[in-house]
Amino acid sequence: MIQSPIAGPKDPDIKEDGQTATRPRIDKPKMYKVLLHNDDYSTMEFVVEVLMSVFRKTKVEANRIMLSVHSSGQGVAGIYTREIAEAKTGQALDLARSRAYPLLVTTEPE
Repeated sequence: MIQSPIAGPKDPDIKEDGQTATRPRIDKPKMYKVLLHNDDYSTMEFVVEVLMSVFRKTKVEANRIMLSVHSSGQGVAGIYTREIAEAKTGQALDLARSRAYPLLVTTEPE
C-alpha cells in the first residue's frame, strides 16, 4: 500500500494488526497552594516585595494578594507542584527572617 505524502505519518495509536495501542496513563502531579498569613508586624510593602521577588507577581497582582492577606487573614501566593511550592515557601521564609519579619508562609494541597 502506498501512503500519500499528504496523509502524513502513520497513526502511532494503531498497530499493524489494526488493534488500538494503549498508552500508559500519566497522572498530573498533585498541586499545592502557597499561602501567606497575616501578622501584625510584616509591612504591606514587604509582603508586596516578597510576592514580586519570590513569586514573580506583577505589582498589581502583588497588591491584590497583599490586600487579601490583610483583609481575610491569608492569601494564595501561587499554586505549584510540591517541590516548587516548598522551594518558594523556603525562599519567602528566608527573606522574611533576613529582614526580621515574622511572616508565616505555608503550603497545603489544593
